[in-house]
Amino acid sequence: MQLGINLGYWGAGMDADNLAVAKEADRLGYAVCWAAEAYGSDAATVLTWVAAQTERIDVGSAIFQIPARQPAMTAMTAATLDSLSGGRFRLGLGVSGPQVSEGWYGVKFDKPLARTREYVEIVRKAMTRERLSYEGEHWTLPLPGGPGKPIKLTVHPQREHIPLYIAAIGPKNLEQTGEIADGALLIFPSAEHLAETTLRHLRAGREKAGETMDGFDVCPTLPLAVGDDKDLTTLADTFRPYTALYVGGMGSPKQNFYNQLARRMGYEKEAAEIQDKYLSGDKQGAATAVPHDLIDKTALLGSVDRIADRMKAYAAAGVTTLSLAPAGFTLDERLASLRAGTEALERAGLA
Repeated sequence: MQLGINLGYWGAGMDADNLAVAKEADRLGYAVCWAAEAYGSDAATVLTWVAAQTERIDVGSAIFQIPARQPAMTAMTAATLDSLSGGRFRLGLGVSGPQVSEGWYGVKFDKPLARTREYVEIVRKAMTRERLSYEGEHWTLPLPGGPGKPIKLTVHPQREHIPLYIAAIGPKNLEQTGEIADGALLIFPSAEHLAETTLRHLRAGREKAGETMDGFDVCPTLPLAVGDDKDLTTLADTFRPYTALYVGGMGSPKQNFYNQLARRMGYEKEAAEIQDKYLSGDKQGAATAVPHDLIDKTALLGSVDRIADRMKAYAAAGVTTLSLAPAGFTLDERLASLRAGTEALERAGLA
């Protein structure tokens, strides 16, 4: 199992710190550095900056939002980043959520599975550098009856095949991801839930495509807080606002994929309470309502030995790249967490 680092969203006065984290992860041998986007910093610019100042670590979008870009533009960006980075780019895609898709981009949030499938097909075709033509429900290239003609990508990516990931949560999305992608980007995964349900859906998709799980990258992001095993409650409290934001405030009341995931994990009552409080404006109450057990199952908390044991559980569940989101109020704390991650991986015998 390899380690990755997830920088999350850029900005908030942490730009220099995030670059230092990426450079330290590169030095320590982390496999990939991911950057996110929502309605602030864009991932492509961040990844270009990180790639220019690192040597070995891959850079990946987690995620490029599908409603933000036409698929041909995503292919251009992926090919350019792969070329500039010397073959170190990983393309992560996702549909975002209804509030961002419709409120920020003005793109109707409908038929996300069908839109994702067509998007991936166009991106893959464009990156082969064949002349691009496509007829689908959501995209037709070139537009009929006009001056457009099939054209091809002029940039040569470093590699013939750029790894393509999809951010997946629900059962149908997981199955489709297994069918059409090279990897799955996961969030809030417990090792138990991964083994019992997530991998089953991914495997079904791989079988539909005539493939096995060999070579498919199962890549969850886990918050990381290193400390004394006697102080797990305090460590977990670090992530209460983060968990409440996703379970309570992401998406719309009817379409919050993270809330639905928490319910499928057995926290139906708690997920409803978190969402009710968050959407009513009581963010502190929502954070307080997050069960300690939910955080402990979906984060890495405690001593290096305890984290190593958890890493073993994730590897046994089928994780191939474990991306860490280290906590810390200072840069030194975040860098120390990075080093603890590599130490835990070695103690687990997974390095």
